[in-house]
Amino acid sequence: MKKIGLKELNKYLSTKTEKELKEEIKALFKVFPDVKEYYQIKANPENEIAILEKYRKIIENEFWPVRGESKLRYSVMKKAITDFKKISKTPENIADLMISRVENGVDFTNKYGDMDLKFYNNILGIYSATLAYIEANDLQIKFKDRCKKVVENSQGIAWAFPEEMEIVYYEVFYDLEEEEDEF
Repeated sequence: MKKIGLKELNKYLSTKTEKELKEEIKALFKVFPDVKEYYQIKANPENEIAILEKYRKIIENEFWPVRGESKLRYSVMKKAITDFKKISKTPENIADLMISRVENGVDFTNKYGDMDLKFYNNILGIYSATLAYIEANDLQIKFKDRCKKVVENSQGIAWAFPEEMEIVYYEVFYDLEEEEDEF
């Protein structure tokens, strides 16, 4: 199978009338849930919060399923964030989803006790990526309290996890912490 790029796609699309293009978009909307969500946000931006909640539930379900035991499938949680990033253009909502994954991880280990090193490394890596995203999108003031609370909630967890979380936190929020101390 020969894959096509944007050049070939543009060539194909240029052969279609406006009506045919609309019909293709409608067909995509009906068949692909991601396309449907994309246009739900495009057509009505208020829908983004409801769609954000859908992805938050996917993550929460990995930690706190309604039935059965926790699965903790990192790939499912990562896919939820990746899929949401594809349809959302609101950095604040993307950061919100990312930090909720970390919050769930810390709450989970506080409830069920010591986890393996892979678990902590995964949560720490996500926390680090989340803080990098927050910093890159200048959202530090908006998310400072939640990010700090995650560090506070990690106290007492094994594997030097709290210390590592604190180091990552201060790499991004040191200046804001210093400003607070001056007052």
